[in-house]
Amino acid sequence: MNYQTPALRRALAADYAIGLMSTAARRRFEQLLLDDAALRAEVAQWQDTLASLTESLPEQPVPDRVWHGITARIEPQVLHVPQKRPFWNWLRLTAAAASIVVLVFLGSLYDRDDARYRATLLSANAQPALKVEAHADYLQVEPLILAAVDADRSLELWAIPADGKPISLGVIPAGGKGKVELSEAQKVLIDKPIALAVSLEPKGGSPTGLPTGAVLYQGALAAL
Repeated sequence: MNYQTPALRRALAADYAIGLMSTAARRRFEQLLLDDAALRAEVAQWQDTLASLTESLPEQPVPDRVWHGITARIEPQVLHVPQKRPFWNWLRLTAAAASIVVLVFLGSLYDRDDARYRATLLSANAQPALKVEAHADYLQVEPLILAAVDADRSLELWAIPADGKPISLGVIPAGGKGKVELSEAQKVLIDKPIALAVSLEPKGGSPTGLPTGAVLYQGALAAL
């Protein structure tokens, strides 16, 4: 991966400052920071920008109900000793607990579809706008700061491969959050070094197979 690409450096610095990186990716990025003063400056700029967003927020008193809830949790609790139960009640409880363990285990196997790639797409003024995570069969998109889109328009996500010809990955769900299912050809494309871009298109996507509207956001897809 070419860490000297300006768009990739901005995207990684933004992810690090916002706290979107996984633990492993964060460790790799911190190793890069040790020898790259310009990258450290990029991160510092993002951190200053994010910190300035909260400077104008007035202090708010904590509601009484919050303090009551905290007090209820930390005050000494009365220990209730359960009554002895017959053997068959104990057996039923054991069987129920075993069933829950099995269901949790099977659920964990089913959900092992971890993201393999991630991108933070930036606006024209270098503000983080959209987070994209690439899974085996789909893209998970989540808005950070998206501009409002008229009802007769759609945001379309494009892959920009090495040859520079955009390939549509699909229309982003309304509101910017949801899944974009991938075809077999798109899955192969995601496994290659690509950039991502989002353009403003007519409702339902570009009628030509290529971007027809303004490119609003862009960024590089990086391996986790």
